[in-house]
Amino acid sequence: MLGTVFMVRSTAQRLDNAVCGWMADTAASPARFQILAQLWAAKGRGVPQKEIAANMGVTRATVSGLMAGLERDGLVASTVADEDRRSLLARLTRKGEAIVEKAMEANKVRLRAAFAAMSPDELTTLATLLERVRRGFSMSPDGIEKREGSRVAKRRRLATA
Repeated sequence: MLGTVFMVRSTAQRLDNAVCGWMADTAASPARFQILAQLWAAKGRGVPQKEIAANMGVTRATVSGLMAGLERDGLVASTVADEDRRSLLARLTRKGEAIVEKAMEANKVRLRAAFAAMSPDELTTLATLLERVRRGFSMSPDGIEKREGSRVAKRRRLATA
């Protein structure tokens, strides 16, 4: 089991390094791309920043910091929600849409090359197995799922964002 843990960690680090490199000339980071992709998928609908944070598994403060940079770069615009003045809704700008589409096109080729040795069924199996591993590591020894709001989890999310 320990060998498997080290293999997963090594693979995750290599994958993270590659994806960070891929994003450098488009969205600048995987976390920024993840936000831009969520907004792109919303097709113009304003997405609450708290929804973005929940989808990414990070704190709202983390998303606020990322959003500030995206807004400064002219990729995203935020407005106050009509129904809840405390809620900010984010939308892509035209510049943001162009960045997402450029990143998606460039990374489609890279991802196909990275996963060329795997069939669609194998990719589905891999995703299923990785989800089971993720869930296993979010459980305490007594079988109770750990709260993602722990200090360690927050530190880990901030480090990967």
